[in-house]
Amino acid sequence: MRTIFTFAIAATTGLTGLATAADFTDTAPVISSTPIYRQISEPRQECWTETVGSGQVRQEKSYGGAVIGGLAGALLGSQVGQGNGRTAAAAVGAATGALVGDRMDNSAQEYAPRQVQRCHQVETSRQELSGYNVVYRFHGRDITTTLPYNPGSYVRLGINVLGAGS
Repeated sequence: MRTIFTFAIAATTGLTGLATAADFTDTAPVISSTPIYRQISEPRQECWTETVGSGQVRQEKSYGGAVIGGLAGALLGSQVGQGNGRTAAAAVGAATGALVGDRMDNSAQEYAPRQVQRCHQVETSRQELSGYNVVYRFHGRDITTTLPYNPGSYVRLGINVLGAGS
């Protein structure tokens, strides 16, 4: 008799424990499912190619062209005329040669156009789906939750039954 009584208490206690902690699933109709988007900012680099150049470059003043031009002009001028005329022709030749030599030596240098890559940073933004605000109806109540997926027409619920003392 004692064994049967112990078994009856154990069976009753076990069944009570199952009733207070029994998990089960159910479904509920979805009333609405609204996507949630978040704004994402991303810096990126924009680059393009430009043609630069096609101009003149100034360099430092040089006196070599004037000196060589002056000597060449004086030499050529001294070959013309006789007496004082020869001296005058040499002086005019030296001055003209110096002027021409200086202009040739110190003229601006042309340079060819070249391609240069230019870049700058721009901010771009995009929207990314982060989840869904879902409203479902369960036992006459509308319940709102956030899910990482779109549940469709019905949402599956995990039900956890707790006892009155829990």
